[in-house]
Amino acid sequence: MSTFTTVAQVLVVVGVLAATHRPLGDYVAHVLSAPRHLRVERAGYRLMRVDPDADQRWSTYLLSLLGFSLASVLLLFGLARMQDHLPLDIGMPPMDAPGAWNAAVSFVTNTNWQWYSGETAAGHLLQMTGFTVQNFASAAVGVTVLAALARGFARHEAAGRVGNFWSDLVRTIVRVLLPLAFVAALVLVVGGVIQNLHAHTDLTTLTGGTQTALGGPVASQEAIKELGTNGGGFFNANSAHPFENPTPWTNIFEIILLLLLPFALPRTFGVLVGDRRQGTAIAATMGVLWAGSVALLTWAEMAGPGLVPAAAGGAMEGKETRFGEAASALFAASTTGTSTGAVNAMHDSLTAPGGGVAMVNMLLGEVAPGGVGSGVYGMVVLAVVAVFLAGLMVGRTPEYLGKKLARPEITLVALSVLAMPAVVLVGSALAISLPAGQAGIQEPGAHGISEVVYALASAGNNNGSAFGGLTTGTPFYDTLLGLAMLVGRFVPIALVLALAGRLASARRVPASAGTLPTHTPVFVGLLVTVTLVVVGLTFVPVLSLGPVVESLS
Repeated sequence: MSTFTTVAQVLVVVGVLAATHRPLGDYVAHVLSAPRHLRVERAGYRLMRVDPDADQRWSTYLLSLLGFSLASVLLLFGLARMQDHLPLDIGMPPMDAPGAWNAAVSFVTNTNWQWYSGETAAGHLLQMTGFTVQNFASAAVGVTVLAALARGFARHEAAGRVGNFWSDLVRTIVRVLLPLAFVAALVLVVGGVIQNLHAHTDLTTLTGGTQTALGGPVASQEAIKELGTNGGGFFNANSAHPFENPTPWTNIFEIILLLLLPFALPRTFGVLVGDRRQGTAIAATMGVLWAGSVALLTWAEMAGPGLVPAAAGGAMEGKETRFGEAASALFAASTTGTSTGAVNAMHDSLTAPGGGVAMVNMLLGEVAPGGVGSGVYGMVVLAVVAVFLAGLMVGRTPEYLGKKLARPEITLVALSVLAMPAVVLVGSALAISLPAGQAGIQEPGAHGISEVVYALASAGNNNGSAFGGLTTGTPFYDTLLGLAMLVGRFVPIALVLALAGRLASARRVPASAGTLPTHTPVFVGLLVTVTLVVVGLTFVPVLSLGPVVESLS
């Protein structure tokens, strides 16, 4: 692929994101703060028997979120276990208990890690009423947490009240995700993505042989899969499959979909807290980190360092020829920079430095730009860390968005920052040291370590992409990765909501000469540095055992 084409496709993505950042961000803010409910929304509230106008304390908001998620896990687990008794099962057997548990947790936590091959394990009804529905719900849950945190900063002396979870959830699904996904699905159908209810069909190939092809409601799932930063795929090949991603332009469109809301929601946060400049600073920080990862990963794949890529004239192993190295690198950087997990190439076949960049993207905490909602509240947590460090330098109590940050707030932030590294490092240590974990490692040496760390980083950050090569469809890995997904998703959410409650109860302090401006390029640079240093201090040792050693060997 030429340099011009490589640059052109990046500029197209950046141009669309820049054009939609303001209107989409403002629209989502309006949806979350509108005083009236739509008729269809009121019908949903009556069905769920909830009061959408009750202003909930953060603890009640959290219990509502956890209760909804638990019910979703149980429902999805039941569908997976009984799918052979459901309509449109297309002959698929029920999932075993560990596999059903892993799949249910995966989709409810917005991870969409798939231990199974979609075309051989999931019937159409399970795909539509189970996985696709959770793609909408789990993405909306991330937006609800962002809304609650923004209200925590915007309100003062509000007794810990941060809004209504049910109202935020339903509005996000009905007014934001459903309309966007409907339009995106139509575009994908025009681009050649299939949308039907066909079962397996025997086809005659050009050479006279036979091949079985599976149809299904792919476009509708593909749209929300990318838009909600969910990941996964209807087919095992994911977005490399021609039924999911047929052409180079649908590939660019899918990259835009997975970045669209993560880059618009910083604007939403700025509007909700009453200072749009704060949203711009967060978006700029995310943009710098994303652009850096795109540049590094593109260089790694197009340069093809290593004896085999050099001999072959490029690092095309595991990539689709209709996309090439640059488009595959752009997709890989974007899907690991968000919490999406969709792939259009085999990440296990990335060059050693390219795989390292993809892994670091996840280890940043999914903030470049991160998942729908989760990327922004994760970046706000790191912004609080940056403000705290700046306060230590000048000997002043830190403030952020008009709220003083005392020991309780900093404790919540510190625990939130440490939750994901604990999941990744402890989980990786267990997988590498226990016989059941070692049995799944197929590659010896540094690459095997990379595969394990990548899997735990993917699960702990609710990403869902995989290196491949690691046998994870076993009771050990189904259980371990399922626990990693739960802790990686809900522990930070609980801590962020607790922080939102404390901030909502606090008084607003007026800005003074000693207040650190948090909307300037200087602060953006500080926040980028803090994000990278937190990762560096935490993960450099384990990265040195994996991708770094592999790159140098």
